[in-house]
Amino acid sequence: MTLYLSSRFTRRNMIIGSAAVFAAAPLMGYGFAVAQDATPIPYEAPDNIGDISGDIEADGSSTVGPLTEAVIEEFAAVASGITVTNGISGSGGGFNRFVNGEISVSNASRAIAEDEIALAAENGIGYYEFEVAFDGITVVVNAENDFVESMTVEQLKQLWSADGGIVNWSDVNPDWPAEPIELYGPGADSGTFDYFNEAILGDDVAVRTDYIPSEDDNVLVQGVLGSVNALGYFGFAYFVENQDALRAVPIDNGSGPVEPTIETIADGSYAPLSRPLFIYVNAEMLQSDPALQEFVRYYLATSDELAPDVGYIPLPGEIELEQQTKLEGAISGEVAPDNEGGAATPAA
Repeated sequence: MTLYLSSRFTRRNMIIGSAAVFAAAPLMGYGFAVAQDATPIPYEAPDNIGDISGDIEADGSSTVGPLTEAVIEEFAAVASGITVTNGISGSGGGFNRFVNGEISVSNASRAIAEDEIALAAENGIGYYEFEVAFDGITVVVNAENDFVESMTVEQLKQLWSADGGIVNWSDVNPDWPAEPIELYGPGADSGTFDYFNEAILGDDVAVRTDYIPSEDDNVLVQGVLGSVNALGYFGFAYFVENQDALRAVPIDNGSGPVEPTIETIADGSYAPLSRPLFIYVNAEMLQSDPALQEFVRYYLATSDELAPDVGYIPLPGEIELEQQTKLEGAISGEVAPDNEGGAATPAA
């Protein structure tokens, strides 16, 4: 049995929810009012798709990586002349390459940051931001851990704070064992690291550094698998793939513990760790490269089908259609790049 997501992710048919739930989900946590009758545009390959060739490179978030990989696998059957490679260097690592013009697609589990926007402008890089799915950052323990039933946001804050004073499980809850906690979490280049710390610690609290970090979520999975006293966090897809050996910790944000599921992430009740996922696309490359145009068209048209297969929540129809409409405007030049038109919201 595979207990992690390989860097070359193989698409699986995971039965993890009804498509009707996705289409109807209000996603109120994101402020969207979703029209249930909005119909995304199916992908139709152009007649000359066999004549289109080129090389496309994506890099960035290990959270978005499995979805991009699933799209690449399916797209290869449609456009055999187009080669797409996918790296996993963390959202920060992907953005670093993206704003320097090294790659055409940046996978991101957070919005682009102010300093990255500034570098893009300095280097003359225009870009478009596209939402592709929703995710819930999942706090996990080893399946053999039989004492952690849930955690509050305040307990997570104390646990991950540099001055929280937490060494043993009993420091979090006196009813828990007086055993050292082994912590695993994303490295500083990870968008998951940024999002988690913003949601849990806020702007004024420093994160502890005495934990085992990695931008590769597979490393974090293996770490938690290796010890009953371990705790870590990463994207929902990695939990789904390893749920036989890991246990998700329900999070109490003030209204009682809520377990991360397709439904609770989609309706926003899994708070504050539900989030959108993105790809960023180089504007000049998008407008000039037919291969990149078809790949992004295919990505946005099929992400609703592929997201559940890799453990994420598809966009509601209205939002997916908005992204597709934006793409066509971007390709034609009728929609200005986000760092010219101000559509992208920088990370805090």
